[in-house]
Amino acid sequence: MPIPLDIPLKIGALIFPNMDQCDFTGPFEALARVPNSTFFTIWKEIEPVRDLAGMKLLPDTTIDEAPQLDVLLVPGGHGQEALMHDEAVLSFIRRQAAGARYVYSVCTGALLCGAAGLLQGKRATTHWTAMNVLPLYGAIPSEERVVIDSQFISAGGVTSGIDGSLIVVSLLRGETVAQELQLYMAYDPKPPFQAGSPATAPAAILETVTERARGITEQRLATGRAYRARMENA
Repeated sequence: MPIPLDIPLKIGALIFPNMDQCDFTGPFEALARVPNSTFFTIWKEIEPVRDLAGMKLLPDTTIDEAPQLDVLLVPGGHGQEALMHDEAVLSFIRRQAAGARYVYSVCTGALLCGAAGLLQGKRATTHWTAMNVLPLYGAIPSEERVVIDSQFISAGGVTSGIDGSLIVVSLLRGETVAQELQLYMAYDPKPPFQAGSPATAPAAILETVTERARGITEQRLATGRAYRARMENA
C-alpha cells in the first residue's frame, strides 16, 4: 500500500568517484520529486565527486551525518569496484538497509549491495556485463529490467534506473503520482536502434562492447570470487 502523503519521506543516494552519473541522475529526476520528501546526496565528504566521464556532482550530506532513509539509492559504474572492500561505505549501506523501506540499486550498484551482504537469497539484476557476478554474492540473477524482492529493488544497466525509480515512486506514493511524474519527465522511450540489450544487439556490436568491458568485467569477477571464498571459509 502507498504511504499516506502526510508522512514525510527521506530519500537518499550514495555517490562516489568514477560512478556512472546516469545511474544517479536518471532516478533523481523522479525520486527528488516525490511529494512530501527530502532528497539527500551522500558521500564521505562534502567535496565534488567526478563521475566516470568527468562530470562533477556535489554531495550535500556525509555518510556519517545522513539520517535514516526511507529509500537508499545505490548507483554503479566503474568506481563501484574501488568500494567493494571499503568498510565505511559497506557499513553505511548495511546500516541504512536495516531501517529503510527500500534499498534500490541501479546497474552494478547491486554488487556493492552484495558486498554489504544484502543479496543472499535475493532475486536481483545488474548491468548485463556483470550478471554472472551476482551468484558470487548469493543472489539469484534475473534478466528482468527491474526486480523487486521484498525491500530490495534492483534495476539493470544505466537507463533502466529511470524505470525502476518510477516503480519506487509508485510503491511510495501510488501509481497516480508515478504516472504524473512520468508525464512530467516525458518519459516515452522510442530508441533509434534495437541494440539496447545483448538479446537484440547485432552480434558484431555485442562482441565489440563485451571486449571493451573485459577489463572491468574480469576485475568484478575476481572480487566476487574472493568474496565467495571468504564467506565459505568464515
